[in-house]
Amino acid sequence: MRRLLKFLHTMGAIGLMGAMAALLVLLERAPSTTALEGYALIRGAMGAVATWLFLPSLALTLLAGLLSIAQRAFHSAGWAWAKLATGVVMFEWGFVGVQGPMQEEARRSAEALAGRIDPATLGQDLGSERGTLWVLLAVATLNVVFGIWRPRLIRRPQPAA
Repeated sequence: MRRLLKFLHTMGAIGLMGAMAALLVLLERAPSTTALEGYALIRGAMGAVATWLFLPSLALTLLAGLLSIAQRAFHSAGWAWAKLATGVVMFEWGFVGVQGPMQEEARRSAEALAGRIDPATLGQDLGSERGTLWVLLAVATLNVVFGIWRPRLIRRPQPAA
């Protein structure tokens, strides 16, 4: 069971970091909102990556990580608790800073293309989306570091002599 959870956690992390890298590339290649057709196409692709790659990978990584930390062997490992804390950050920021804004902007750009909303209201949060993705990518990298090197973060008290 331990090996299966480790495998699932690793595969989820690969997908999660790959999705964030893909979203960063798409953000960089997104045309201006004045080129509405191209902008809507890129934002639709970003919404799809967030929905079908980022979110499932995030869920798999978190679920496998939580099930792993439930095992008694990890209860005294400081690095595992640090990964749990950063996993909570990934979960919350993943929804609030990535998933929601990506889907919303994809929806809004499609509506602008259909003429239902003003295209001037698009592209307001590109900088914050980019910043959020970079921060989450750094946190995910830190989690990989914790998982590989497993630093001793909590010192056990020395027995009295």
